[in-house]
Amino acid sequence: MSVPRRYLPSTSALVAFEAVARLGSATLAAAELSLTQSAISRQLKTLEDQIGVSLLRREGRGLSLTPKGQAYMRDVRAILQHLGQATVSARTSTEGGTLDLAILPAFGMHWLAPRLRDFARKHPEVTVNLSTRLAPFDFRTSVFDAAIHFGREDWPNVNYLRLLPETVAPVCAPSLIKEPLTNPLDLFQHDLLHLDTRPRGWSRWMGAMGVEKDVPPGMVFDQFSTMAQAAIHGMGIALLPTFFAEPYLTSGQLSLASQHSSQSIGSYYLVWPQDRAEVPALISFRQWLAAQAD
Repeated sequence: MSVPRRYLPSTSALVAFEAVARLGSATLAAAELSLTQSAISRQLKTLEDQIGVSLLRREGRGLSLTPKGQAYMRDVRAILQHLGQATVSARTSTEGGTLDLAILPAFGMHWLAPRLRDFARKHPEVTVNLSTRLAPFDFRTSVFDAAIHFGREDWPNVNYLRLLPETVAPVCAPSLIKEPLTNPLDLFQHDLLHLDTRPRGWSRWMGAMGVEKDVPPGMVFDQFSTMAQAAIHGMGIALLPTFFAEPYLTSGQLSLASQHSSQSIGSYYLVWPQDRAEVPALISFRQWLAAQAD
């Protein structure tokens, strides 16, 4: 069913509205879009007149969104993103194209990034764009074609390709422990560093070693990278994925606090939406990634 034209604002008006909403100023939006401030103001007035809703209110020298403007902006931004992606897809080869991939920072930096040169060499027709996301999201309202997921197969309405389980090992600054400890109980003599997304990480590792003892609290970090830096500076022992710790161990910035490793609570997956047609770029990337994981 076609939409009446009176409900279809011009793209230039929507772009102007998005810029003003994001920057909070018609002057800044005009500079970004290479327009005059009066041109931006006309676009906004035309848009509000067309839809019959007040979208912006003046606050001092700036502009802010009304409640209806905030709701409208969320949809407008998604529409502009999809329109831009559709344009990119239309311009690319039917055999290649662009793949927008959401990645987890640690896995993306230490496992995926070192391998991407091989994919680029084998598939020069595909451009891979990477953006960081720390938690699952709704593919229906995002521009992503696929994502790297950690955990279990609990993300709804997606297909899965299992890549590898997460194996973790205790590491620390070489000055903290001269040789890897043979008795896991000896690790309790040092500060243990924790990750907020793996609150029972140390308890699981100790349990795998046969140690049934409460793990004391310690410093908590939101990412492996910051926890690794704390360990490098001698602030305690970090429990890191082996693929993440390997470069630091090779360079000598970190050393093993124990020779023992154990599997974490989940695995890494490539996931992609079930309700979309699989584009050639995704198919090529998935096949290559499966070979890398093997």
